[in-house]
Amino acid sequence: MAVSFDLFDTLVDADVPDDPAAAVARELRARDVSVPEDFGAAYREVHIDAPDGAEVPLPAHVSAALASRDVDAPNNAARRAVVAAFDPDVERREGALAAVEAARERGPVGVCSNCSVPELARRTLIRADLRDAFDAVVTSVGCGWRKPDRRAFEAVARQLDADVADLVHVGDDPETDGGVEAAGGRFVDVGETPLAELPETLEVIA
Repeated sequence: MAVSFDLFDTLVDADVPDDPAAAVARELRARDVSVPEDFGAAYREVHIDAPDGAEVPLPAHVSAALASRDVDAPNNAARRAVVAAFDPDVERREGALAAVEAARERGPVGVCSNCSVPELARRTLIRADLRDAFDAVVTSVGCGWRKPDRRAFEAVARQLDADVADLVHVGDDPETDGGVEAAGGRFVDVGETPLAELPETLEVIA
């Protein structure tokens, strides 16, 4: 059995911006980018025609939003602004480490997270003192696909040297994390099965 965990709102709570567009705009200005007055509207528009299920990295989206208003962001400013805007305080959820350790007793363990911000998942794991807890960390910005697309779950299964049919995915969102079931795996909803109960649940599944 291989087990993957969603990251945000499953293993950790992270203090992300309430208004991402405003946070990114503030960081762009700090990097001498001329942010258009209607950047909030541009941020909410679709600028990159991606396939269904594909992830658009947020820096690429921000660059495209600025370009749609004839604004250039040189010197990788869009990426640096996005990374700075999403630099949250992180708190590991109660029972998270014990749940991961229980999963490890049954096989390889990974993270499978929808995250369009480069570096965010890695920094979050470090701040939650979970950096060395996983055999693989797969993010949508890294693999190119967002849950519930089956390719996201296939990506983490490959990293864990397992078949999706042998993958148990633990998460908080039935609409996204629950997509593992369509891919052939098993979903454990932390809204129904708290992390503290995961060891017993894994024993039943096994």
